Amino acid sequence: MKKRILYLLAFVLPLSFALSGFSIAKDNNSEPPVSTGETEILLEFLEGNRNFVNTDAAPAIVPADEVKKNLKNEKYHIIDIRSDSWFEYGHIKNASNVKSTDLLTYFENSITPADFDKIVLVCYSGQSAAYFSSLLRIAGYDNVYSMNWGMSSWRVDFAENSWLKNTKDDFADKVVTAGNEKGPKGNLPALSTGKTEAEAILRARLEELFATPYKESIAKSSDVFANPDSYYIVDYNRLDRYEKGHIPNAVQYQPNESLTSSADLMTLPADKKIVVNGTTGQETAYVVAYLDVLGYDASNIAYGANSYMHKTLKDNGWGAFTKKEVNMYPVVE
Repeated sequence: MKKRILYLLAFVLPLSFALSGFSIAKDNNSEPPVSTGETEILLEFLEGNRNFVNTDAAPAIVPADEVKKNLKNEKYHIIDIRSDSWFEYGHIKNASNVKSTDLLTYFENSITPADFDKIVLVCYSGQSAAYFSSLLRIAGYDNVYSMNWGMSSWRVDFAENSWLKNTKDDFADKVVTAGNEKGPKGNLPALSTGKTEAEAILRARLEELFATPYKESIAKSSDVFANPDSYYIVDYNRLDRYEKGHIPNAVQYQPNESLTSSADLMTLPADKKIVVNGTTGQETAYVVAYLDVLGYDASNIAYGANSYMHKTLKDNGWGAFTKKEVNMYPVVE
């Protein structure tokens, strides 16, 4: 009996050690864990804390008549980001003239943003104000808005310099109705701020973007129609509008919900110029700012579909700019 037990031990113990050794060797040869990059850290923070662009509250746009009604409201602050010369030519009463490059510093050092119910950014057309309003919301200021149509909705001479000369139908006959599929999910852009904490990464990105002229985030519809293969074209409209006609190669993304890691954000290419198209260029400027923060090479089609199929928008009641949008409100000269 003892001999049998000894025999079994002599057989089982070496086998156990061998299996144990095999298991240890397998663990040692396993792939090392993949480190989380800056963009992943930032995206997790934004989706948990600053995900405004993917909610029904976006875009944060207020009409000119609301602004006019609140001119005496101390809880309503107007910031005009146009040039000094245009501000001097005519501006809304009590508006502060702040360069877009100085906005972040202005919010931190010159005002107490929480003292206001609404802070409204005003520009020429509503597009650059929307872009910088989006950046400020990403910075944590959730009471920032842009004024619809910019100063073009305040008085006709401003509209003549902006919206009225940029509503066109030059490519209305070039739009297509055939749909295009989104690509497979890929990698996020690789940020390299040198920071490791989400808020530090975000701060570095915001400082860089506020220092960058908005014109670098604009694409002309004529360039996109001429070379659609050079861009990844995001049609940021509801599916029914997309099916009525869109730029060749454009891919439809559902507004207010599609640009998250759990939805379609990762289908955007990290290595190609992205242009985002909507109706007016204002709603998509909010989106472009968000994508720029994440490191995508994104641009906004100036004036949106108003710049190439204005009549179609007007006929369907789809946010066409017309003279009906223009008021004759007083300005300070």
